[in-house]
Amino acid sequence: MPHIDEIRLLRRRSKAFLERAIDSLNSGDYDIASFLSEQAVQLYLKSLLLEKLGDYPRTHSISILLSIIKEIPSCDRLMELLERSRTEIRLMEDAYIASRYLAREYTREEAEVLVNLAKEVLKLGGVL
Repeated sequence: MPHIDEIRLLRRRSKAFLERAIDSLNSGDYDIASFLSEQAVQLYLKSLLLEKLGDYPRTHSISILLSIIKEIPSCDRLMELLERSRTEIRLMEDAYIASRYLAREYTREEAEVLVNLAKEVLKLGGVL
């Protein structure tokens, strides 16, 4: 698959994950909303790396993805947003594992924070 097609696919999936996260938030399924928000951001960041560098690491860690994106000069606005949101990023990374495997329940407030961060990231990236 050519990179441009994979970039589009990742961004389409990223947007779909965010839409499902919003649906889950609205229906009171906060664990799923939190997980899907993380997926939306993770896939968008991977699409960005693919676009800018031609590849991305096969990792699920947003922090690792951000450590690479930080070195790309044209991503300054995204990095500013995400550096202001360090606590939310940690919560988002926690949601990747905890919402599936641990006896951890997310609150409405936590899910709202994660959904809103995902919205901001995707808006800044032009996906929304």
